[in-house]
Amino acid sequence: MAHEHDTASSDEVYDFAAIQRKWQPVWEELRPFRSGDPADKRPRKYILDMFPYPSGDLHMGHAEAYALGDVIARYWRQQGFNVMHPIGWDSFGLPAENAAIKRGIDPRGWTYDNIDQQKRSMKLYAASFDWDRELHTSDPEYYKWNQWLFLQMYKKGLAYRKDSWVNWDPVDQTVLANEQVLPDGTSERSGAVVVKKKLTQWYLRITDYADRLLDDLNQLEGRWPSKVLSMQRNWIGRSIGADVEFEIEGRDERVTVFTTRPDTLWGATFMVVAPDSDLAAELAAGSTDAVQERFADYLAEVQKSTEMERQSTDRPKTGIDLGRVAINPVTGERMPVWAADYVLADYGHGAVMAVPAHDQRDLDFARAFDLPIRVVVDVNAPVTGVIPVIGLDENGDPILPDEPDPLDPARTGVALAGEGRLMNSGPLDGLSKANAIKKVVELLEADGRGRAARNYRLRDWLISRQRYWGTPIPIIHGADGTEHPVPEDQLPVLLPDAAGLDLKPKGTSPLGAADAWVNVPNPVDGSPARRDADTMDTFVDSSWYWLRFLNPNDDEKAFDPREAEKWAPVDQYVGGVTHAILHLLYARFITKVLFDLGYLSFTEPFTALLNQGMVQMDGSAMSKSKGNLVRLSDQLEQHGVDAVRLTMAFAGPPEDDIDWADVSPVGSAKFLARAWRVAKDVTSSPDVQWKTGDPALRRVTHRFLADAPGLIEAFKFNVVVARLMELVNATRKAIDSGPGPADAAVREAAEVTAMALNLFAPYTAEDMWARLGYPPSVALAQWRKADSTLLIEETVVAVVQVDGKVRDRLEISPTIAADQLEDLARASAAVQRAVGDRGIVNVVVRAPRIVSISTRG
Repeated sequence: MAHEHDTASSDEVYDFAAIQRKWQPVWEELRPFRSGDPADKRPRKYILDMFPYPSGDLHMGHAEAYALGDVIARYWRQQGFNVMHPIGWDSFGLPAENAAIKRGIDPRGWTYDNIDQQKRSMKLYAASFDWDRELHTSDPEYYKWNQWLFLQMYKKGLAYRKDSWVNWDPVDQTVLANEQVLPDGTSERSGAVVVKKKLTQWYLRITDYADRLLDDLNQLEGRWPSKVLSMQRNWIGRSIGADVEFEIEGRDERVTVFTTRPDTLWGATFMVVAPDSDLAAELAAGSTDAVQERFADYLAEVQKSTEMERQSTDRPKTGIDLGRVAINPVTGERMPVWAADYVLADYGHGAVMAVPAHDQRDLDFARAFDLPIRVVVDVNAPVTGVIPVIGLDENGDPILPDEPDPLDPARTGVALAGEGRLMNSGPLDGLSKANAIKKVVELLEADGRGRAARNYRLRDWLISRQRYWGTPIPIIHGADGTEHPVPEDQLPVLLPDAAGLDLKPKGTSPLGAADAWVNVPNPVDGSPARRDADTMDTFVDSSWYWLRFLNPNDDEKAFDPREAEKWAPVDQYVGGVTHAILHLLYARFITKVLFDLGYLSFTEPFTALLNQGMVQMDGSAMSKSKGNLVRLSDQLEQHGVDAVRLTMAFAGPPEDDIDWADVSPVGSAKFLARAWRVAKDVTSSPDVQWKTGDPALRRVTHRFLADAPGLIEAFKFNVVVARLMELVNATRKAIDSGPGPADAAVREAAEVTAMALNLFAPYTAEDMWARLGYPPSVALAQWRKADSTLLIEETVVAVVQVDGKVRDRLEISPTIAADQLEDLARASAAVQRAVGDRGIVNVVVRAPRIVSISTRG
């Protein structure tokens, strides 16, 4: 295809729609962003945007994310790198299934129609994607490898099935991982209040990797936002303490309790177990009929509450005495065992030793039910030095003062949570917290009743979903309850056709009703068996998709480790902070698993992370109900793709939210027209010698060339746009009132403007490039090096202040020494008049910009 680079007529105007129509087919033919040529020897960069979910057309949030990610991808191409910038769709999941149910259609049709729409919009938006690497996670060619990955983890013991209380979404009728329950106890999917339900579910042992997931965050310091690192650390929630074993009268097996304060064991006066734990059910079953009845009623009430409500410190404490007795392992005291909702089944071992004097929730519970309270930490005692005591009795025990302790928790209702020295604790008396913990752990280990331990907030990843539109779990269940992995040569286990299936949520997977699909022979002996009817959490799909981009059409393997060595890990990941825990944590986990399996040579998937802010309107999130929804399609039609993209980059730092009411795509469009006219007005030829051009304009151009790379790499895109505007203004001034449009410096500035605009406004940049006489694509033009001789300022202006007021401005050399600048300032007539008869008491010189003189008044 021939490309004409005709000179515009003098009356031609900037028409963004015409420019878009002109260059879309050219790029479609050229495919300038392919990255798979094995003969390409340029250094590699892997730039990745979080792939979209196909729920309708692109929206304003997509517009920001893909504008910013594209700046980075285009920048590194101009720096001489072979950039892989792939795109795909996270196309399984509940929203598609729910939309299909509502419309009475197949989820496939709804999903792929939306993908087609988004793909058209993405191509219009001109993000520099390598379309050869496109993928959809709902394609069998993709989810086959989800199943393969599951089987590798199953073989390694990292995938397992168990009965447990799970988070249940009553609207979507499916389970949720802990990470999918919002802080207010609602589902991040449907918004419904999450309840607890006991089911047999599949889990991945992410807790086996808790320490590595936590410690390896240190590798990402300075490369990931500190907020994201903190959120992951808090979610993993490592606590250091001890596992303490308590005997329960009438029970052969001891109960293990994790505590961060084993030093306070002498203050433990009762035990509390989570009412929804297996332990509570067992202990209640071994008690009286009356206790069993009360426990069943209490458990039913607890299940109506969210975890957030149960953890609230303001909530009145409730519970029931299970009629069982535990034995304190260090004192031998008999302690009542209670079930109470402020203890959670998935924390530690689902049971806590209650030390009411030193834990506020335990204290509130003890006071509510008149349980013993014993102080074992003197928070008034110094951590170092000797504890002052009144005296000792005949047994050698401390004599306490006659006046009641003004800090007595039983009287004040305030737990003594501070540190101090141990008291009423036998061999620990007088020890500080750290020394007491060390001592008691030694005692417990010697007695076989405990050991040093760690606990985590992180729970294993629950991946079962009772819905149709997802990856089938590749396990076959024998009639005797045995589990049999589907042989790898039989993958993928394809989803059956949705026709004839009732997809409405009902608490069990619709796949269980697909008789011809679910009923299969046992792969071991051919006896009747059934496929697992659950599908996988879609976060499995997105945990490794960045690896599938390496060779998305490979039928023989999930990804090629040799390609991973060339391209991975991802150099720059761009996406929303909403995925700070869920997606990023799971991706890090799967990477470590694949490292352990020998498929990868690295342990972190994303070297650097950029989180963009939200696009809002009038100070709040956009929504139809609020009447503040801004449609991306309307903005593109009204202002053009380039104006919207430039506005996103110019609005402020990428991590900040953008209020569309406060920005100006109209202003962006005017600037683009101004830049385009600069290229249109250039009259010199491409072979003109730039060094013959106007030195002043060349200095502006080369200062931009020198500064822009550092600003881009620091994600200061808005500053680059501002500097680009200054360059265009200087060029326009040179055309209109300076050396004129034929000057070599004008052409040089126009070419640099086109190359830089490629980052933000690719259509306008391409059209400028063509008008300047070059073939497409400007996106492949290499960033020019700044001429260092043009970066030296001939003179700068130094401001001289006297007592805080500017008295003179001196035009000086930028390399002037501080003492020389001070001499010039003192010699200034204006300064001498300002000083007058007063003596100079201090001079501060910041060469070459400022001299500040202070006088004696």
